[in-house]
Amino acid sequence: MTDSRSIARQLWDLALPVIGLNVLNVLALAVDTAMCGRLPDAEVALAGLGFATQIIFLLMVAMLGLTVGTIAIVSRAHGAGEHERVEHVMRQSIQLTVVVAACVAVVGNLVAGPVVSLLGAQGPELEAAVSYLRPLLTGTVFYYLMILFAGVLRGVGNTKLPFRIVVVVNLINFGLNYGLILGNYGLPQMGVQGAAIGTLIAYAAGAVTYFVVLRRGAVPGMRPRLSPASIDHPLTRDLFRIGWPAALDMVILNAAFLSIIGMLGRVGPEAVAAHGVGLRIQALAFVPGMSISQATAAMVGQSLGAGNIDRANSTIKASIFMCTGVMTVLCLTIVASAWPITTIFDLDPNGEVARLSVMWMTILGLGMPIVGPWIAFVGMLQGSGFTMWSLRINGIATLLQIPLSFVLGFTLGLGPAGIWVAFPLSFVLKAALGYVVWKRQNWAKTGENV
Repeated sequence: MTDSRSIARQLWDLALPVIGLNVLNVLALAVDTAMCGRLPDAEVALAGLGFATQIIFLLMVAMLGLTVGTIAIVSRAHGAGEHERVEHVMRQSIQLTVVVAACVAVVGNLVAGPVVSLLGAQGPELEAAVSYLRPLLTGTVFYYLMILFAGVLRGVGNTKLPFRIVVVVNLINFGLNYGLILGNYGLPQMGVQGAAIGTLIAYAAGAVTYFVVLRRGAVPGMRPRLSPASIDHPLTRDLFRIGWPAALDMVILNAAFLSIIGMLGRVGPEAVAAHGVGLRIQALAFVPGMSISQATAAMVGQSLGAGNIDRANSTIKASIFMCTGVMTVLCLTIVASAWPITTIFDLDPNGEVARLSVMWMTILGLGMPIVGPWIAFVGMLQGSGFTMWSLRINGIATLLQIPLSFVLGFTLGLGPAGIWVAFPLSFVLKAALGYVVWKRQNWAKTGENV
């Protein structure tokens, strides 16, 4: 029998540094937004960031897939005691990350302008979005390597080192952006583009720090190398077999977000700017639950690698209660704090952007408890390598969400509120289908190989 209290404590101990890491990552974006909200052309800058953020999320999908595949295999190998395989998987994944990042940099720079324009950005908003995107897309490799190193360390149960590194990264990011966005420290006032350049430099510092620290033996058995190795084709196939459904899952999720942006763009730039502000709060609000989900994936993978299905199930139960509880607390916090939050972004309290931002945050907050169980099930499916079912569930829910947003927003005339409310409603279906998959136990396949 598995001690459920012990499992819950292990899950929380593993998740807590991940929460801190992800909160700091999201705060970096929130700081950018808050600083841009103090620019003379604040509404243009915020609208540009709103469009740009969706493109960045969309281009994250390839790396997400690779990371999910890497964590699933690393956590199982670690659970089975195969430490040489852990290092081999990390080395292969680093090479693949560099290749994926190069492709994203090239393709992203080519399509950034047309895609943002397609979403409804025009004139100054389009220019602001593209000026933010280009530096970040060009230096994608640094951000991707940070994500990979943090994921591999999470797979072996080390979440404290990534947290320490991201603290340094965020301090660099804050200092540079304060100078480059607003023109402090004698630096040029570069506005939105300054936000991207400061963030890129911080990411580069983070990637180099990970590499140096690991090379010096901070984590036994994990020494990344710069020298290329011959491609392990079976492993590469396994990484993408597990990862591509998770990547496509993110495409579908971002398609839902992009559809919201597209609909809001036809309502007006104020709605897009409000959505951009709300996205920062949404990203921050999802952090604790998603962090627990990421820790769940690592523990489920380790348990299945060690052949312990009971421990995997206990981890999932603890994750469901933990995610739902945390998201409920966040629900109350967001709804109560919606108006004060708008002052952080220096919005006119009597303006339309502030009013719509509060509306979006309230709708988002009220939907948070519904999101909790599904987030826990995502951890279960990714940790077990059973990513195809997550893809199917998200696909079904999104196929309902997009037309529901249109009907509520335009057909029934509810405007932005109707467009937004369909998003939390879709999680009711996701949670129900996730529960069914969990109880069927098809995901519970043990052993080192996924």
